[in-house]
Amino acid sequence: MDAVFDGQCGFCTRAVGWVRRLDRHHRIAFHPFQDPLTLDAFRLSHEEARSAVWALTDDGGRHAGARAIAAILDTAVGGRFFATFYRIPGIGRLQEAVYGWVAAHRYRLPGATPWCTEHPQDCSAAVPGAGCAL
Repeated sequence: MDAVFDGQCGFCTRAVGWVRRLDRHHRIAFHPFQDPLTLDAFRLSHEEARSAVWALTDDGGRHAGARAIAAILDTAVGGRFFATFYRIPGIGRLQEAVYGWVAAHRYRLPGATPWCTEHPQDCSAAVPGAGCAL
């Protein structure tokens, strides 16, 4: 699975680090959308990548927002719990609302040093903008 996140967001970077620790079998490759190759490689527009985290599954699935987080967590732990929970009537809608709130307040939330600051070779200054998605 591939996951696309905002590499300029400290909260997003912290979340990526947490998921990487859960992903003991290295099933997920994380890509900051600021990498000049990422948007083309995953056929995402800048606005799509800026507005939400994306999970791109090996079987062609494309998930954004809270649904993407469920897919990422399921892949990391090797189960189906998070996707199953997401599909319970009303739960997915609630998770998307919480996700939207977190994304809107991302810069007020604690985070780590943003990925693009720590790994400038992975990011391009030519790709504008914040918009933490994870």
